Amino acid sequence: MSLQLHRPDGQGGVEPRRVADRNWRNQLASPRWGASLRGGRLPELKNPEMNPTSTWRSVLFWLFLAAATFGVLVLGYGTGFWDLPIR
Repeated sequence: MSLQLHRPDGQGGVEPRRVADRNWRNQLASPRWGASLRGGRLPELKNPEMNPTSTWRSVLFWLFLAAATFGVLVLGYGTGFWDLPIR
């Protein structure tokens, strides 16, 4: 079994497709991505759907989430809603 690509030969059979480039990575890169720009670097692409969250707001969110989780656990075990399996 071969992993080569085959194409019809015109007589009802198939023949292996000739490989023009041995380096398959060259086929993955489009020439318009970075090659035509100065320095060969990628362009700055903006994402209008994403508004980044500020650092202090994200830190406050995670601290609040941690404190709320701790509070729910303390409240749940303190009221007897959950039991500690002490034997």
